[in-house]
This record gives sequence, structure tokens and C-alpha cells, in this order.
Amino acid sequence: MHSLPLLILILIFVAAAAVVWLAGVYLSSMTDEMDDRFKLGQALGGMLFLAITTNLPEIAITASAALSHNLEIAVGNILGGIAIQTVVLVLFDVVGLWRKDALSYYAASLQLILEGSLVVAVLFLTIMGTQLPPSLVFLRVTPATLLITITWVVGVWLIGKARKALPWQEKGVPEEVLHGKRSDRKKEKIQHWSTVRVVIVFLVAALFTLVAGVALEGSGNEIANQIGMSGVVFGSTILALATALPEISTGLASIRLKSYNLAFSDIFGGNAFLPVLFLLATLLSGEAVLPKAQKADLYLAALGGVLTIIYIHGLIFRPKRQILHMGIDSLLVLICYVLGILGLVTFAR
Repeated sequence: MHSLPLLILILIFVAAAAVVWLAGVYLSSMTDEMDDRFKLGQALGGMLFLAITTNLPEIAITASAALSHNLEIAVGNILGGIAIQTVVLVLFDVVGLWRKDALSYYAASLQLILEGSLVVAVLFLTIMGTQLPPSLVFLRVTPATLLITITWVVGVWLIGKARKALPWQEKGVPEEVLHGKRSDRKKEKIQHWSTVRVVIVFLVAALFTLVAGVALEGSGNEIANQIGMSGVVFGSTILALATALPEISTGLASIRLKSYNLAFSDIFGGNAFLPVLFLLATLLSGEAVLPKAQKADLYLAALGGVLTIIYIHGLIFRPKRQILHMGIDSLLVLICYVLGILGLVTFAR
């Protein structure tokens, strides 16, 4: 894309964003249906199906960067989007529910708290791993990337176990969450589809998400280069928001279906999965990837952890009150993110 004029790049960027958005709607609907058919529950289904699928562009970009030994790009791609993807929950709160109670009140599930805790755990391990020597590689694997992957696998297993047996009682769950989702013609139509058809539509939507997501990030990077915008600033704001479009699309579609846990799980699950890609990057490059992290990468990783912790508290206390059409936890997340990015911009200069 280096030789393309700016106008063509912008058209590619917009077209890719539209494809990602439309594919996200189908991904959310198919995941919601597969959760019902396979008895996974919204939290675990969102973490296994939706979260990983919406991160397919990041998987492709990380693999490409690792194979070309552009390890700084791989690290920035993984850590740069976690904070902004957490802020996407603010958008769900404002646009998805509007004048209703806070999103964290409707998402009544201890599994989501476990998912948020898993995000914080893998981020801590990631930051710790950046401090290890680059020479600590054995059989194309480093201790930190292996431990991150093991932690993620164990975390997913515990979340699945929590769905079946957990000494915790739900209380004060909204009626519409307890007694099913909104019934509409599209939902009823999908229910009559065969499981094979549902899976095929899901896979096709995932493929479109992958291809369009890579085009989105590639054109976005080149646009930033041509307009002379700082890579750190562009990557942590505009490009990060653009690459979060799959999560935005699937999340808003989930809220429309009143699958509030699925919307939360899409974000938390994706953020918990992203650091697992460091193992992929290490295997493909044969080098220790984490020590290549820049200060800005660590800054954004820590910011993502702080925002996640705020939402964990929101899911525990479940405040109903809204301020400026958003829950108190969402307002705090938005304030912390804005202050954090202002600090990053100052720091990057």
C-alpha cells in the first residue's frame, strides 16, 4: 500500500471498516445462537468464539510481523489495543442502553469478574516478562510467553467450571436477563437454521473480519505515515479505535439481542487472549518478543489493567445509577482513559 495515493487509502480504510462492521453483526448473532445450542453460556461462549474471532486481524498482523522479525510492531499491535477495547464498553453503556440502568448492572455474572481478573493477570505477567533477558529462549519458547499461555488456558477452564458449579448466588438480576432475550423475526429465523448453516455463516463472517481487519490496519498505518502523524499517538487512538471495530459491531449487536454478558465477555475475553499471541510471535520468530516492548507499550498495558479493574468493581457492586447516560464505572473508565492518553501524548514527545 506504500505507493497508493491518500484518497485511495482512505477509501480502502472506509470500505474495510464497513465490511468489518457488517461481519460483526453476523458474528454476534451466530455466536449467540451457538451459545444456546452448545450450552456454553454467554460468558464462556463470548470468550471462546467471539473474542478470538474478532481478534483474527491481530493474529494475522502479529504472525506477519514475527515472520519478518519486526518484533516491535508485534508487541505494539498486541498491547496497544487493550485499553481502547476496554473503553468500547463505555460506548456500549451509552449507545446500547442509553437511558436504562448501567451496563454492569445488567451483566450479572461472576464469570465476567473471573474474565476481568484473567485480563489483569496476563497483563501483569506480560509486563514482568519484558524485564527478562532476550537470551532466555529455549526451543523457540520463553518462560514468560509459556506462562501467559498456561495462565490463559487455566483461566478459561476455571471460567467454564464456574458456569456449572459455583457457591455464589445471583441476586437482583433484571427480569429481561432472567427470562430470555428479545424475540424478533431475525432471531426466530436463525433458530430454524441447521447447526451446520449457523457454523458456516460464522466462519464466513470470521473470514471477512480477518481480511477486512488486515486491510483496515494496513491502510490506517499508511494514512498515518502520509499525513505525518506520530505513530504512537495514531496507534493508540485512531488506529486502535479502528481495529476495535469488530468488537464494537459485535458488542452493539449483542446488546440489541439483550445478551449483555456476551458483550462484556467479547471485550474481556479478547483482551485476555491477545497476550497469548506473544507465544505465536516467539515461535515464528525464534526470538524473545517481550523484551522488545517500548515504554509506551508498557504504559498502555498498565492503563488497560487499570480500566479493567474499574469494571471488575462495577460488576461486583452493580450500580444502577447513570451519569451522562453511562454507569459510574463507565464514566470513571472514560476519565481515566482520556487522562492516560494525554499523559502518553506528553510522554511520547
